[in-house]
Amino acid sequence: MLALRKKSLKQLSEATGISIPNLSILKTGKARAIRFSTLCAICRELDCQPGDLLEFDAQAQVEQHV
Repeated sequence: MLALRKKSLKQLSEATGISIPNLSILKTGKARAIRFSTLCAICRELDCQPGDLLEFDAQAQVEQHV
């Protein structure tokens, strides 16, 4: 969505007040959780829906519980 909106992490950080390191963790898929307020701020700024940003990976869920 960042690329589609032609925005950088720095621009998103400045617009949302979310730190660049936290946005980077989300961008790389390494986040284990996300606050609804964070998700709302990102969606508001990128004019998108949560489903545009999140993906459920059933295989990853299986591997975590093994």
